[in-house]
Amino acid sequence: MHFEILVEDQSGKKALDILVPKIIGDDHTFNVHFYKGIGRIPKNLGNKADASKRILLDQFPKLLRGYGNTFAKYPADYPAAVILVCDLDDKCLKAFRQELFNILNACDPQPETRFCVAIEEGEAWFLGDIPAVKSAYPKAKDAVLNAYVNDSICGTWERLAEAVYTGGSTALSEKGWQAVGAEKSQWAEKISPHMDVTNNASPSFAYFRQKLLELAGARGVPGGSSGDIYGPTP
Repeated sequence: MHFEILVEDQSGKKALDILVPKIIGDDHTFNVHFYKGIGRIPKNLGNKADASKRILLDQFPKLLRGYGNTFAKYPADYPAAVILVCDLDDKCLKAFRQELFNILNACDPQPETRFCVAIEEGEAWFLGDIPAVKSAYPKAKDAVLNAYVNDSICGTWERLAEAVYTGGSTALSEKGWQAVGAEKSQWAEKISPHMDVTNNASPSFAYFRQKLLELAGARGVPGGSSGDIYGPTP
């Protein structure tokens, strides 16, 4: 199985470049493509997005159509899938899920697709493995880490910053969004190598792992498009 994985920022790519091989092993191939933010799904799915603006959801309808056309030309013994990995942030999961389905349903042919949403943010997947955080940051504040409720809507990256960054999220935020992005990339590089992908308390990470494993075990199975998506019904 070949995976084309789309993520919204560079820190997500750095994490997945490390984590995906831990999940699927060496018998499968993958590419992780990062974008410069998540953006919004266009209201008119037929409109052509500005290709120079690498904003994930703005480009997603065009990307998914392109993957559908490309995958249809692959030989039967080379199955492939698109995996969208993005943060829920403050969006309504039910409405967001429907928007993603609308994009997929508008594709002809439809690529094999899975939507994996980090609840609330990608840092939830790091906080789902506290031993990994502690291995990367031995001085991380136990009280902050232990008070975190997995996949809760709580300002997730801020919570991780409170645990591992000197001065906490306030000090980091004061340095501006570029500093925040750089710090998130450092978290990805330092924490991901220590993560146990089979033992993570984040439900959304467990879902991501499950979908990769299901697809990786389905070599030779005719393609289709489940458009599956993680998330409890609001």
